[in-house]
Amino acid sequence: MSDHEQRGDRTDARVLALCGGVGGAKLALGLYRTLSSGRLTVAINTGDDFEHLGLHISPDIDTVTYTLAGLNDTERGWGLAEESWQFMSALRGLGGEAWFQLGDRDLATHVLRTMRMKAGETLSQVTSGFASRLGIDATLIPMSDGAVRTTVRTNEGALPFQRYFVEHQCKPQVRAIEFEGVLEARPHPKLLDALGNPELTAIVICPSNPYLSVDPMLALPGMREALRRAKAPVIAVSPIVGGEAIKGPTAKIMRELDLPVTIRSVADHYKGLIDGLIVDNVDAAEASSLDVRVGVTGAVMTSLEDRDRLARTVVDFARSFKAGNGG
Repeated sequence: MSDHEQRGDRTDARVLALCGGVGGAKLALGLYRTLSSGRLTVAINTGDDFEHLGLHISPDIDTVTYTLAGLNDTERGWGLAEESWQFMSALRGLGGEAWFQLGDRDLATHVLRTMRMKAGETLSQVTSGFASRLGIDATLIPMSDGAVRTTVRTNEGALPFQRYFVEHQCKPQVRAIEFEGVLEARPHPKLLDALGNPELTAIVICPSNPYLSVDPMLALPGMREALRRAKAPVIAVSPIVGGEAIKGPTAKIMRELDLPVTIRSVADHYKGLIDGLIVDNVDAAEASSLDVRVGVTGAVMTSLEDRDRLARTVVDFARSFKAGNGG
């Protein structure tokens, strides 16, 4: 059995996870390893998607897919393990745009996705096909088949998300974040079906960047209303621990948007949508003053065991709401 396969006792809970890239994928993996077969649905942010070198790139979808398939590079946190970079070297030698790294093995995903979408398949059909081919026994769906593109407005002008995140390495000061095309897009039907499933145990907002990874999903027409109507408790896991982000530019963005880098800011950001918030032990004192029910645990995932433990904690926390113990 590989490290990425489920092991030990598995729960029959049914979970819908709203997920961004690397941070969200860690918890998604814990849920995948600890839930029974076929009981996990992951709705994935597509605001990071873009067209590059003629290819449709879906970074968050690929991160989640590779992670659940046990193919991800755990050192870099993105892309495939045992990657090589001959394509990038040749591209650079010909004067091509080399700021966005496409590994030789990873390139197959983008080429085949682009070909299949040009032939008429939707992004969700391609995503489902890849997951099935890689033996993933969970439902992976893009948040929408409509095109939504995150734009970061900065002191250096408006930047498409990948230009801000990769080319400029998040250095420009953020003034606003916009989601182009979101009003014309719709939540994927399978996402809405999952939200309305009476058997659902929990809706989990993974510890992804609230502003870059989760907000594109929440901005989809009807999404907030669907979350509020859902019978299952909505549990968010804070990406802020001890006044800093677990990973990525979340804390930097919060400061630039004049938001305190605290779990209270996270709770306020999701106010009216969540029933509970999971925070790290170091934030226990602040947790007692929040206006939402809080679960306190070790929220930093540095090992597979951490991922599994946090996943079980989230599910148990959600079940306490279902049992009528709060919310």
